[in-house]
Amino acid sequence: MDTGLTTISEAAIEKHRATAQSFITRIVVLEDPSRESGTALAGTNRRFVSTVSVGSVRRTREVELSKTVAAIHPDDQLMTIQQHTLLFRARRGLAIALAISDVFAEGSDLESLQAKNARAPLEGDEAATFKKLLSASAYISAFSLASYLFQLVDSDGEAPNDIAEPDFLFDTQQDAVKSIVAGLDKAIAGSKDDADLMTRARAFARVAIDGLLARKGRFDGIGPFENAHIRIDVDDFTLDGFDVAPGKRSKPLAMTFKKPEEVVGNHIAKYQSVKLAKMLMAYDFERELNPFVELGGFLFTFIGDGAPGTGKTTLIQMIAGLVNNYCQVAGYPFAYENFGVDQISSYQGKSGQNCRQFINNVLNPRVIGFGTVDDIDQVAARRSDDRASAGQQEITGVLMDAFAGAGTVVRGNCSFGMFSNYPENVDDALRQRAGARWLVDGPQSRDDYIDIFVLLAGKNHKIPLGDHKLYAAQEIQRAVTEAYEEHEKPQEDGLMKVYERYIKESGAPKSMADIGTYLHMIKDAEPRFTGRAIKNVTDAIKMRAMDIELPDEWFEKPEAFMHKGYDEKKAMIEELRGPFSMDMVMQEINRYADSEFRYSDKSDDAAVTKMIRDTRLRDRAVREIEEMKAKGNWNA
Repeated sequence: MDTGLTTISEAAIEKHRATAQSFITRIVVLEDPSRESGTALAGTNRRFVSTVSVGSVRRTREVELSKTVAAIHPDDQLMTIQQHTLLFRARRGLAIALAISDVFAEGSDLESLQAKNARAPLEGDEAATFKKLLSASAYISAFSLASYLFQLVDSDGEAPNDIAEPDFLFDTQQDAVKSIVAGLDKAIAGSKDDADLMTRARAFARVAIDGLLARKGRFDGIGPFENAHIRIDVDDFTLDGFDVAPGKRSKPLAMTFKKPEEVVGNHIAKYQSVKLAKMLMAYDFERELNPFVELGGFLFTFIGDGAPGTGKTTLIQMIAGLVNNYCQVAGYPFAYENFGVDQISSYQGKSGQNCRQFINNVLNPRVIGFGTVDDIDQVAARRSDDRASAGQQEITGVLMDAFAGAGTVVRGNCSFGMFSNYPENVDDALRQRAGARWLVDGPQSRDDYIDIFVLLAGKNHKIPLGDHKLYAAQEIQRAVTEAYEEHEKPQEDGLMKVYERYIKESGAPKSMADIGTYLHMIKDAEPRFTGRAIKNVTDAIKMRAMDIELPDEWFEKPEAFMHKGYDEKKAMIEELRGPFSMDMVMQEINRYADSEFRYSDKSDDAAVTKMIRDTRLRDRAVREIEEMKAKGNWNA
């Protein structure tokens, strides 16, 4: 198949409409009766499965999807909007799935082999190839239909856990889509209302996709489809090979945006946020790559930590607002999602599925994405924490795999931010997957506190400002330069001891060997300063080398930068790039190492506080027991 963007004409889809209509009206399918008994176990949604094998016996079943949908409201002759929508989506999805299988046939030998087989039965190698490609085409049509339903059926309810996989058949394209229709019919039968109908239909599509992906290894003729990019604009439907596309179409983002001048303090975090927003807009949709990924310095993951009320939420609102504004100028789709504690489910495996869907929605290469995990210490648990729920442990595993797993591909179209008041409670391996550390400490200086009070107080007063230049301290370039200079020496006591010992033994660093020696001394003092920490430090250094201010004029009109080709964007960025210096290296090492020592100290302080409290309670209990014994009230 063509590895570029494949467009399917409406005429190619319309020619399958009559067939699709007949499939939602009445079909007869063959099913294996041993897969599910008709007897439900009392008090559960599961069914009794006989241990007696019935071999390969299959039985026929009539499926009338339109009647099943209409039966949701048996007392009403007209269908509701949701009922009609589901039926229309099913019919439209069937026609599109069959059209996609036609495209696959045209791009492979299947079309010519079908013509040969129509004239005379194929034999030998040709027969084997024909069977292989026919099964592959059937698999692709089933995947296309399930993906269409998953993307185009809207539902906000929690998916039930009693949805069964369809009884897949891959003999022909029509058999494959019929098996999906039969599975959908079973899943929605007996829905309580319209909301339940849509929730069960979308949950079935998810189950069908999971079942198909689990069977993908059986088909060796589907390789060419892996790189297919199919887009049907009328439906806002995208299929990128076998990637599971986002399940919900983008909706207008409802959020209170903040401007950079409305964020007081947090200078380095604010500065890097502005840079990140501009970096994301360098993404090239045709190449599906960002020049900053190739040149270095792209920020894929970061963690922001600070005390409550220091401005983490404001920072999120600022980044989302900047990216949203740039996307509106460029005409790009923007996807923002936050993953929170409300998505932790009591069902086994559901929390992990919710988290994976969140990741996939933001990673979607056809949008500019920004994903946040607020209060990461509550959402994801330490793997050693036996008090954490199974859902929290699932989320930890999914995030670790997504952020730096074997299959992680960074395209540069999205970024993930984790935020926490207590980062020391985040699993060490997950925290180290954050490529950058932002200390969100809020306003610090006298000028910061004057600025934030004036900003929040508003203008409904006549109180004079006094001797103060408003917002002068918030000028990003000056404030950032001062903030970076503060990290020429460590901020944390533990790292300061290592630094002073290093300077005493070796003097100021002048070479790569000197830097390596300093890093090794940090490792001896803080065992969590591992190879991944070194990678994060070097990424931060590369980002400082790319510490270039992309001109605002590039983002005022899309043709100035955002709509240019990949190579032209890359050349424009390279012209601004400069080398990094030893000062930058030491500042970034100290910034990152400070965060590790800070987390370690907080964790130790919390443990010591707990031990002191437990000891005090124990001593108090002993005293009260002795008093009760003295009064004769102790009956143990």
